Amino acid sequence: MIFSNDKPIYIQMADRLCDEILSGVYQDDDRIPSVREYAVLLEVNTNTAVKAYEQLAREEVIYNKRGLGYFVTPGAKKQILKVRKQEFMKEKLPELFRQMQLLGITLEDVKDVYDATLKDELTSNK
Repeated sequence: MIFSNDKPIYIQMADRLCDEILSGVYQDDDRIPSVREYAVLLEVNTNTAVKAYEQLAREEVIYNKRGLGYFVTPGAKKQILKVRKQEFMKEKLPELFRQMQLLGITLEDVKDVYDATLKDELTSNK
């Protein structure tokens, strides 16, 4: 994984695990890789992975079964979606709208590109 400089690595690791939950790699009550396994996989210090897991546990996305490892909290996907939608609406959309206004891009322009993208995805998934 290539990490960016815009946020701490442990947050980026937590985000990646959330992405994997959202995409269905891990379901409710599935065991996720151990802290050590995830650290090795992403080539980071184990302490960084510990921070990521602690963050996700605080947010109740994952839970620890002593001696067995970490598991996905039931309902985690729904919780992640809720939080991410709020963040997107609050943080990303205002800047997107500002740029659209500056560039003269209409909602219809965006809809056309969105529809074309969906059509391309549907034809490439066949």
